[in-house]
Amino acid sequence: MRPKHAALSIIITAALLTFAQFSVAQGTRSDYKRAAELSGKTANTVFKTRITPHWFDGNTKFWYRNDLAGAKRQFVLVDPDKSSRVDAFDHAKVAAALSKATGKKLTADKLPIDRIDFAVDGAIHMQVRNVVWKYSPKTGQAARTKIKPKPTRNPRARRRHGMNGRHGLGPHHGGGPESPDGKMIAIVKDHNLHIRVKNDPEKSWQLTRDGSAANAYSRHVAWSPDSKKLVALRVKPGKPSKLYLVESSPKDQLHPKLHVRNYARPGDPIEMRRPYLFDITTRKNIPVDNKLFPTPWRLDHLRWSADSKRFTFFYNQRGHQIVRIVAVDAKTGIARPLIDEVCKTFFDYAYKLLGHWPKEDGEIIWASERDGWNHLYLYDAKTGKVKNQITKGKWLVRGVDRIDDARRQIWFYAGGIIPGQDPYHIHYARVNFDGSGLTILTKGDGTHSLQFSPDKTKKFFIDTWSRVDEPGRSELRRSSDGKLLCVLETADITALLKTGWKPPMRFTAKARDGKTDIWGVIYRPTNLDTSKKYPVIEAIYAGPHGSYTPKRFSRHYNAQSMAELGFIVVQLDGMGTSNRSKAFHDYCWRNIADAGLPDRVLWIKAAAKKYSYMDTSRVGIYGGSAGGQNTVRAILDYPDFYKVAVADAGCHDNRMDKIWWNEAWMGWPVGPHYAKQSNATDAHKLKGKLLLIVGEMDTNVDPASTMQLVNALIKADKDFDMLLVPGFGHGAGGRYGVRRRSDFFVRHLLGVQPRSK
Repeated sequence: MRPKHAALSIIITAALLTFAQFSVAQGTRSDYKRAAELSGKTANTVFKTRITPHWFDGNTKFWYRNDLAGAKRQFVLVDPDKSSRVDAFDHAKVAAALSKATGKKLTADKLPIDRIDFAVDGAIHMQVRNVVWKYSPKTGQAARTKIKPKPTRNPRARRRHGMNGRHGLGPHHGGGPESPDGKMIAIVKDHNLHIRVKNDPEKSWQLTRDGSAANAYSRHVAWSPDSKKLVALRVKPGKPSKLYLVESSPKDQLHPKLHVRNYARPGDPIEMRRPYLFDITTRKNIPVDNKLFPTPWRLDHLRWSADSKRFTFFYNQRGHQIVRIVAVDAKTGIARPLIDEVCKTFFDYAYKLLGHWPKEDGEIIWASERDGWNHLYLYDAKTGKVKNQITKGKWLVRGVDRIDDARRQIWFYAGGIIPGQDPYHIHYARVNFDGSGLTILTKGDGTHSLQFSPDKTKKFFIDTWSRVDEPGRSELRRSSDGKLLCVLETADITALLKTGWKPPMRFTAKARDGKTDIWGVIYRPTNLDTSKKYPVIEAIYAGPHGSYTPKRFSRHYNAQSMAELGFIVVQLDGMGTSNRSKAFHDYCWRNIADAGLPDRVLWIKAAAKKYSYMDTSRVGIYGGSAGGQNTVRAILDYPDFYKVAVADAGCHDNRMDKIWWNEAWMGWPVGPHYAKQSNATDAHKLKGKLLLIVGEMDTNVDPASTMQLVNALIKADKDFDMLLVPGFGHGAGGRYGVRRRSDFFVRHLLGVQPRSK
């Protein structure tokens, strides 16, 4: 039998050898230098990733310019009807002609042309530094001309990734202060409504007398189409909390400054809106029954029917569990729900609700998650009954791009609509009002953005798509069926690859339910040695208002700079975040502290099982704002997994943060679940290494939220580190704070002094 001290010596020696293997060439000065230079090193190394089309008159052709390596340029002409893509002109001949005309040597690959236009006679007008030249392909000559190239149309790309809850619900039929007959104007004076007769001021009168600063009539009014009635919103102001910030080191004086601003928090009294209906002919108020809208979070978008018999408005009840379109009878003031939705958890009102009236008053297109996915429904606007579900399936409508009332078609973008692809990829599609004719317009395995031709029918579109590991391409397609007409450009990353760049790796693993796929990416050092072990760091942001793992190609991601220091960095979207099913999203309901952390732990373990160089015995995590809250929660609830954490600008207690964000997911009224999920409440659970970073002038998340966590940690006698950044707002503390964050991980996960070698 070996002596005990001999066995102990062997164990210590083995541990030192293992640690030495972990720490070789990680966290060194060269690693920091490589990380700092990474963004600049990869700049100007990716080409042909974006197209800016310039459409000619008639929208039959367009040109665009490719900016290439070495400041070179290429001009391309596209004829969609012929599915052709050619050089816009003979670059060499144009260079020769312009050189001769200007007396300056120009080369074919660096023509300084800003605009071009094709004349009827075949000549090409070219604008070069505010001078226009007429070039004749027949003669090969260029001459100065006063004829300027005709303006070309350059429609913006469709890249919106959220559904606007205000779409199509705005004032209609008489919206605004002037009556439709042009005879009267509604104005607000001393908190009351006055009616001014335009051509006879002596007949003007005061419509209300009960308005006050505490309950005023607003300028948000809507006239009935027949100008006989008027509806106005009366507003009772809320009583928001105050945000107090002490600027310790102001630039203009030595002594500190106190800054105070309104900052509404969960539970604060909020603004109360009520609709008031007036008969202008009798000058009397018609009382409106308020039972259907007792506690409005939103009450807006007043809209009259064409026959002046009723008006409607949108209502979202505080707590976000009831949304309605309310119809009010203009004669009696009786209100009834036209669309009435009640949810046990929450409505993602900020991104998924939609209301659109396709024609005068007959129908409404409405978005709802009632079947578990965000889809569109067609309502009968008179009866309030559903005529048909427009879209359906285990995928979701992410937003509506446009609605063609004449053709009764909806153009929208969706997630998860193509089986087998990443469900977060944006694809575009079209569907008829009755749910028929669903046509997926984009095909490539990536996330897409579109640029439609500027004609009324949007006959063509340019589809530009990519993935984090696929630079992608731009394609010209036909709008009627999505047919590919020609490939315009394929991204060129030749120069990028020469820098040693590596793309993030996509990875999926099962969530806590054992069924749902969790999608994420893995960043590796460019000098990765797969025979070594690397600590894992998660970059987290689990705000329920979106999803955050990058989906588009980029030459540089911030997480890659962290990886260069000797880490494997991961980023993923766990349950509770948006842009998946309703059930997936509902995990955050009154449960923001969850942050999808059970899914994240399983995902990282699954990735480490596949990639042996990932060391799950050394895992760190960092994030800011909601991500700062998530970061601290991770090290409190999963201390045996997450060992090191850096949180900046965290909203560590949802009672301390802004009202709209927190009540949306944590609900109203404020209940004991708010305090239960506060990081300060569980500060006594801290075991690992924690660095808190906060800017003293943060107007987004109250810095006091971090200080209250600090207070709780001190009371619990816990060791931690803190960086308070004077004069800094919301974020990680600038370059200094980012460097301190990196140092913290190098010191505590790699076990070396940062930049010591």
